Amino acid sequence: QVQLVESGGGLVQAGGSLRLSCAASGRTFSSYAMGWFRQAPGKEREFVATISRSGGRTYYADSVKGRFTISRDNAKNTVYLQMNSLKPEDTAVYYCAATRGDASTYGAMYDYWGQGTQVTVSS
Repeated sequence: QVQLVESGGGLVQAGGSLRLSCAASGRTFSSYAMGWFRQAPGKEREFVATISRSGGRTYYADSVKGRFTISRDNAKNTVYLQMNSLKPEDTAVYYCAATRGDASTYGAMYDYWGQGTQVTVSS
């Protein structure tokens, strides 16, 4: 069982930056690939970024490529999402998720989810 707790969300102006953190419980964090997803009001959940167990491989949605960076610190049981050049369309609840499988862009492949953190980007 893995518990995930996101933090770092908030209100920011367009062009600004935020760093989200997701702290995982347990001693097997390095056994899980991690992902970030988001859901805007009235829209379906969408993939944002994912990172392999070692951190050696990352994948991004086209909409955030070049602006967002996913990283992890296995010693701290934490995965991060650095978000730069934020746009109003990035406004959403952001969720981190853990999978025993390989890093994936598909939410259905993830076994555990956090409760989410709100990111609001004003124009």
